[in-house]
Amino acid sequence: MDPKAVKSDLVPILDFGSQYTHLITRRIRSLSVFSLCISGTSPLSTITSLNPKVVILSGGPHSVHADNSPSFADGFVEWAQSNGVFVLGICYGLHLLVQRLGGEVRVGEKQEYGRMEIEVEKSCGILGGKVGDRQVVWMSHGDEAATLPNGFEVVARSQQGAVAAVEDKYRRFFGLQYHPEVTHSPEGMETLRSFLFEVCGVNAGWKMEDVMDEEIKVINNMVGPDDHVICALSGGVDSTVAATLVHKAIGDRLHCVFVDNGLLRYKERERVMETFERDLHLPVTCVDVTEQFLSKLKGVVDPELKRKIIGKEFICNNLGKKPVFFVQGTLYPDVIESCPPPGTGRTHSHTIKSHHNVGGLPKDMKLKLIEPLKLLFKDEVLQLGRILTVPYSFLKRHPFPGPGLAVRVLGDVTEDNALDTLRQVDEIFIQLIKDAGIYDSIWQAFAVFLPVKSVGVQGDQRTHSHVVALRAVTKGLITRSYGSHDWLYLKQFKLEILGRRLLVFYSIDSNMYYFEREFLDDVVQKICNNVRGVNRVALDITSKPPSTIEWE
Repeated sequence: MDPKAVKSDLVPILDFGSQYTHLITRRIRSLSVFSLCISGTSPLSTITSLNPKVVILSGGPHSVHADNSPSFADGFVEWAQSNGVFVLGICYGLHLLVQRLGGEVRVGEKQEYGRMEIEVEKSCGILGGKVGDRQVVWMSHGDEAATLPNGFEVVARSQQGAVAAVEDKYRRFFGLQYHPEVTHSPEGMETLRSFLFEVCGVNAGWKMEDVMDEEIKVINNMVGPDDHVICALSGGVDSTVAATLVHKAIGDRLHCVFVDNGLLRYKERERVMETFERDLHLPVTCVDVTEQFLSKLKGVVDPELKRKIIGKEFICNNLGKKPVFFVQGTLYPDVIESCPPPGTGRTHSHTIKSHHNVGGLPKDMKLKLIEPLKLLFKDEVLQLGRILTVPYSFLKRHPFPGPGLAVRVLGDVTEDNALDTLRQVDEIFIQLIKDAGIYDSIWQAFAVFLPVKSVGVQGDQRTHSHVVALRAVTKGLITRSYGSHDWLYLKQFKLEILGRRLLVFYSIDSNMYYFEREFLDDVVQKICNNVRGVNRVALDITSKPPSTIEWE
């Protein structure tokens, strides 16, 4: 997808390392305005090539006083002024604007973290309302703007007296000390909407149908009339939507391969192949390489090495020689998270875990990549899948990691019949979730095989058997309520009534799903009674962060 072909004004986010930067991008896209996240230290030419109407400077963990703290490129301010570009600085982004324009930022007498009430001191477009109006926002800062540059005015202050919002209407510079993108700032979405549409006059014309049409054009321009393309399907939503889109563009010159690598879920091969053939009509060949994969993984316990071995084997064993292009279901978070955090001084970011789509590819691979989803978030991929008529039953499936059960078996996957044991436990867990009617309320649920044994009593006999863990997490969705500018953020269990709005907090992270005690009792009983070699079941109640969703 070419950002320049998007039928809306483009709003780039200069990322200075905030944990909320991705959420700003999502919020803006939810307003039908296309937004991209790029490094805050990007060259000026990168920013100007996007021809943006608005640029947003994100927050970050840095202080503008620190040595080597990240900043936007030299000439950015002058370019924005001369081209009439609106600039909004959020938190650290506000501090950068103030400092670079001649103001003063200093360590605050009182640091502000968490919920804080602010009061409007000057009516303006970015906050709206009248002088004296108050709202609750989410603060996260130790520094504060002490002296504003010439031309700036204070729009709002916190209850502790710190500057909360500023503006220089003449030069089109604006700043918010708080984070409007998080739901802990209940009026934050309205602030972003007001800023983009009423202050900046942004054109909202970004639709998923246009994304599909544009991507089909890109694929047709990239792939020659006699070229063939291969796509290794994992059975997951991302690769399936990517393959369906490419198939719509070039037809049967796409050759799909479903690889049974021995790391699939219970009866995954049979179920997925039926969907491909019956509902999607994709040209799919099933290849069984179980023995090859498991022989490479024998004795391997390091999770990062597992991922790289699987990625390499996936490519090397199943591409063939005829195709010119290789389709991957890479998503935008994969691209963003592979970039180094600004201000770290590193050319590569610290790897939490490598993405299977961006790790393990052979350096000598001759195929050219087609990544039709690389600028989309997961919920946007689901929306595109619905437009492409991918069955809803397939789209609503819980995510499954590219390395498969290898990252759900802690340790050597070839020992102790771990894979078969895990398949049985996972199948019981998921089926009971479906029977209880709560499958769609859970973002992801699965079982984990632990490399430990415990003592138990089964059938009046002492046992020394395996321990498994169960994990289920929730994530948020965003919908707009009809006929108003109120927003509904869907998330399990945390409700708050604010005026006439019902807000259910959304998080960019994940929290555990709270099962009923009776349900858990039933799950544990069925697992221990039906899966030989398991005598203990643990429940993972850790949120993300501090943990990741997968155990490896």
